[in-house]
Amino acid sequence: MQKNILLIGGSYGIGAAIAKKLKVNHNVIIASRTKEDISEDILHHTFDVLKDDISELDLPEEIHGLVYLPGSINLKPFKMMSPETFCEDMELNFHALVRVVHGLLHKLKNAEATSLVFFSTVAVKVGMPFHTSVAAAKGAIEGFAKALAAEYAPNFRVNVIAPSLTDTSLASKLLNSDSKKEKMAERHPLKKVGTADDIAAMATFLLSDESQWISGQVFGVDGGLSTLNIN
Repeated sequence: MQKNILLIGGSYGIGAAIAKKLKVNHNVIIASRTKEDISEDILHHTFDVLKDDISELDLPEEIHGLVYLPGSINLKPFKMMSPETFCEDMELNFHALVRVVHGLLHKLKNAEATSLVFFSTVAVKVGMPFHTSVAAAKGAIEGFAKALAAEYAPNFRVNVIAPSLTDTSLASKLLNSDSKKEKMAERHPLKKVGTADDIAAMATFLLSDESQWISGQVFGVDGGLSTLNIN
């Protein structure tokens, strides 16, 4: 059966990599502000998670897979982070996610073997300086995902991917030179910075029937950073 997979904010980076892997066998729909790297064979809806109502989009009555991709990286000392910045990060990363899931709930429940995939960060599990705002927002996602998975089992599954630094446009300021990339790679036990394809591989697995006995989990796709100490 060809599944309907909806990517929120999937026009480039990890989202585009997921869409590329899925479009061969699935009906992939992207709802995002831009169409940067979206191929012509993928349906696109212009959608801003901070302004628009997902229930107003013309979407299939059954959605078998949902991936929420919008996120932020505000890496500053806590004393330089205003309370407003925390609110903005929480709004984009978490509150907008809640609105999307709530607005699609009936379509998710209509489908069989539905899978939801959200994104966190390695900084929730591993305390890191300058990550207070993003870790707080992504930590809310992890708690929400586990509670949602419990409440709606066995109707649908919910899992979270927690990457470390990934070479996408969102992290461009941290990886805009060879020396920075080398320094960041050395922080990871596997001695490399993650790629969009690395993360997309896990997302497509979690959306597939091969992961049908997995729910309520947070998967660290992080080059071993969250669990391995090799120094």
